[in-house]
Amino acid sequence: MSTAPTWRAVAARAASLLLRYPDDTVMDALPLIDVALLELPPEVSDPLRMVVGHRAATDPGRLRADYVELFDFRRRSCLHLTYYTCGDTRKRGEALADFAATYKHVGLELVDGELPDYLPAVLDLAATDDAGWQLLRDNRIGLDLLAESLAKDGSVYRHAAEAVRRMLPAAQPADLAAVARLARTGPPVEQVGLEPFGLADVTGGRR
Repeated sequence: MSTAPTWRAVAARAASLLLRYPDDTVMDALPLIDVALLELPPEVSDPLRMVVGHRAATDPGRLRADYVELFDFRRRSCLHLTYYTCGDTRKRGEALADFAATYKHVGLELVDGELPDYLPAVLDLAATDDAGWQLLRDNRIGLDLLAESLAKDGSVYRHAAEAVRRMLPAAQPADLAAVARLARTGPPVEQVGLEPFGLADVTGGRR
């Protein structure tokens, strides 16, 4: 079980919901999220509250269309952490297997159809167990690249990604160098290795 401060579990769950597709269930949770943010340090609660405010003030149909456009059709905004470092390669299949083993060890089941490196799912794991925080630390490069892409697009979701980054240790020089390199070259490409997960093109969204 998690030994992290309780507020980090609250923050992880809030970030998970705010990065998920804004269906009725997620939208109905906005008032509860807003109250929960009162428990968090300002450096984490303030960026998350930006997403809450945006979702609360935006027409749900427009919100859902924008979400699909951003996360389902733009590879550079993929919510699957291992995509950035592994691309569609055999190495990615191995990385997904490692993620899945972590969930199994903790005893947390994924929502049907979600891959184990889906950022909201990893955040749900972090809200339950330190293993989720370890996965986030180990895949910091993917999170950083996602945050950079969302910032370039001017997306409100950049605030949720930034809140998660603020709960992790500072990036190391090697991580920063890897982010810069992958930002220039993009992920590796090799359309193999994902068959056990039933998907060969994993680019983001509600999977």
